[in-house]
Amino acid sequence: MTADLTRTRERMPHATAIPPSCVHGVYRAVNDWQRRTGRDVVRLDIGEPHFKPPAVVVEALAAAARDGRTTYTPAEGLPVFRERLADKLTHVNGHDTGPERVFVTPGASQGLSAVMQSVTDPGDEILLPGLHWPIHLQQSLLAGLRPRCYPLDRTFRPDLDALAAMACERTRVLLVNTPNNPTGAVYEAGVLAGLLELARRNDWLVISDEAYEDFVYEGTHVSLAALERDLPPAERRVFTVFSYSKSFAMTGYRLGYVAAPNRAYAATLQVVQEASILSSPTPMQHAGLAALEQGMPAVAQHHDLVRSAWNGLSPLADLGLLSCYPEGGWFALLDIGGLGMDADTFAAALLEREAVAVAPARGFALRPEWDETGRITGMGADPVTRHGLRIAFCGEPNGVRDAVLRIADFARSLDFPVGLP
Repeated sequence: MTADLTRTRERMPHATAIPPSCVHGVYRAVNDWQRRTGRDVVRLDIGEPHFKPPAVVVEALAAAARDGRTTYTPAEGLPVFRERLADKLTHVNGHDTGPERVFVTPGASQGLSAVMQSVTDPGDEILLPGLHWPIHLQQSLLAGLRPRCYPLDRTFRPDLDALAAMACERTRVLLVNTPNNPTGAVYEAGVLAGLLELARRNDWLVISDEAYEDFVYEGTHVSLAALERDLPPAERRVFTVFSYSKSFAMTGYRLGYVAAPNRAYAATLQVVQEASILSSPTPMQHAGLAALEQGMPAVAQHHDLVRSAWNGLSPLADLGLLSCYPEGGWFALLDIGGLGMDADTFAAALLEREAVAVAPARGFALRPEWDETGRITGMGADPVTRHGLRIAFCGEPNGVRDAVLRIADFARSLDFPVGLP
């Protein structure tokens, strides 16, 4: 019997070594706490906006279902939708593209995963930001890749010199995320040009996650693929992934899209989509088309609402808990290293005392450990995140401001006033 169990362990699927997402873990834990205590919670742990999709989106979805527009579409998406997306990419994002290189996906997450599968082989390396969205790590591991994390500077931008030194024969993909989750950093054109130059020099492909493109408060969002629009398509290397969840508040609709750099990469991505999704849900695609054609004014309104909440983060900056004020996105990182308490303990105590939910940052900086055969043997984390917390400020502005004041009051109440006035 022991031998049989040993053989079973040796055959454990690769997915069993993939860590669960810290975001989902905190979300479930807070839900359980609410059920157990019956208390209301201010949710700063997840990026769920308080605003809703434009009315035209809801009506388009209902009309598509009511009118029977529910049949299969091509794996790459409704042709009219892809044409409209290509037009947006050209005139808003500065891409040089066409509908044949645009893919509709059931959420940006699926698009990211599909791109990884379409351009890599198991064992290839992917370079992730030192602080990254946990799903990026999960997707990399699920595709059989070996993620390595590149260092960030004090403003949470890539350290280009350190990144250049990481190049090796197995490195295949560089993942870039701006505006960034969880740091809120927005990469300037010069930083992006440096990243693209490194990718060209080392023959890396690039995946640019631009889910928060419409939420920049300092600076300007530059779409990375726009920097290679003057190159012949065969020489381009940037895949760009976009989301409807943020700009249009369509989180539960699960709708996104991918722009491939050229026809050759698009052909492979098409096969991956045929094999993995068959097609994206048709009514959702009609809703997405309506959003582009009639719902754009709502995007500016959503930006202004989140910016209003962003303005309310100042009490945390005044206390020295924000090492870098976020320049974009929906999230900020707190550093509580001067409070004599680790992030997990702080988050648990804050929930109990103030009914404010935040996410410890350890899960945004995981580091897989490998044996000589390439199997994952452990999961470490950047030790700097021991005192880091991520907060979401996409909620109702007054509610976010109130929660920020509760966090500040709680920090002041601790008997360890290092760094606090």
